[in-house]
Amino acid sequence: MKILLVFILLATLGASAGAAVVRPSPDFSWQGVGGRLSKMRGQPVVLVIAKSSDSRAFKKQAKLLREFYQQFAAKQVLFVAAFQEAAPRIPSDIPWIVADNGARIASDYGFKDFAIVVIGRDGNIDLQTTKITPGERVRAVLVSAFPVQAAERK
Repeated sequence: MKILLVFILLATLGASAGAAVVRPSPDFSWQGVGGRLSKMRGQPVVLVIAKSSDSRAFKKQAKLLREFYQQFAAKQVLFVAAFQEAAPRIPSDIPWIVADNGARIASDYGFKDFAIVVIGRDGNIDLQTTKITPGERVRAVLVSAFPVQAAERK
């Protein structure tokens, strides 16, 4: 019986030690403050990958996120756009950060045309999809993902 308890304890410790970052986000950079995702730990990030700022999918996603932007801003969420083509202007009220080399980022994340990725404060990918996602869903992930995951890792 004691051997079984020791085994369970060791298995639990081993699992929790390896669970620090379950789905690590590939690093990327941008011009300006912070300049690199890996330097922004502690701040959640919403990454939208698209062909361009004029693409229908990006415009629709930006519109859905705008509805909840004030709540996101209060939580210090960074909004990053990674475009595979030049992005002269982003038609949005959200202060987007434009990532360097959007084509490489799309490849690193395994996407081609469109994706939205929510990266938690700990660098985990908490949501990753190729579907346009309602702002409410993104908000729910941002609000619940980090505290829940942190508690599970203890």
